[in-house]
Amino acid sequence: MRLVFAGTPDTALPSLRALLDSPRHEVAAVVTRPDAQSGRGRQVHPSPVAQLAEEAGVEVLKPPKAGDPAFLDRLSAIKPDCCPVVAYGALLPQVALDIPPQGWINLHFSLLPAWRGAAPVQHAVLHGDEITGASTFRIVKELDAGPVFGVVTEEIRPDDTSGELLARLAESGAGLLLATLDGVEDGMLEARPQPSDGVSIAPKIGVDDARVEWTAPALRVDRLVRACTPNPGAWTEFRGQRVKLGPVRQAPEAPKLEPGEVATTKKSVLVGTGSHPVELGDVQPQGKRLMTAAEWARGVRAGDQDRLG
Repeated sequence: MRLVFAGTPDTALPSLRALLDSPRHEVAAVVTRPDAQSGRGRQVHPSPVAQLAEEAGVEVLKPPKAGDPAFLDRLSAIKPDCCPVVAYGALLPQVALDIPPQGWINLHFSLLPAWRGAAPVQHAVLHGDEITGASTFRIVKELDAGPVFGVVTEEIRPDDTSGELLARLAESGAGLLLATLDGVEDGMLEARPQPSDGVSIAPKIGVDDARVEWTAPALRVDRLVRACTPNPGAWTEFRGQRVKLGPVRQAPEAPKLEPGEVATTKKSVLVGTGSHPVELGDVQPQGKRLMTAAEWARGVRAGDQDRLG
């Protein structure tokens, strides 16, 4: 099939590579978000998808909105049979959805109808799901509600961060997307409506949502930090300054501490929660580099009278 691929971040790269390597399909162009600031210098860079497409000699479209008339005219002129989508990051109007005869087929990182929305992997980790996966479905106007072509499943490990889990799903999902497009081209694959029960929503997790509440149980703290790693990054406050937190370890055998209370040794930093303490992993003070919790505690001379939060 003649394809126009839509995607933006690193997560979309395994799928784009799989389609570029496929002898059955032609990636005629890619659609991605406009160039944006990134990195410590906040310089403007093209998206990872744009960079890979340019390296492959594929036309890159960067509309400010997917309803932009110039973009719609160019998309119509390319005449794609189908538009596969992986983490594009913008809403698609019906006028765009109507252009390819086989529609827009999205790779979504959950087992639909669970976790529809912008942050399915983060919410799966945050809520303690044991199994997740990826789904391919035909995009319709309602959010992530279109009929499903296929799924792959993935176990969520007890120490998984959302970044680690998403990386695995991006790889397995690429195979699912390629198989879906093969099946659609062959006329052998039929999308089935999602069940009406089991729907859950996964809205974007912002910086404010990533603040650790030390009155919560240790299990909740552990899940929140892992769900927010690497983005947007879990954080707390220490002496009025923000400190970013890497994954923690539950320490039910440690002596009881009050929520937010800090206890240090030469090799570890324990913090009290609403249940048992947790041991901090890596931390990053505001404006500083990433370091171990013990290194940080020595530098700030954290004592038993200090509190986080």
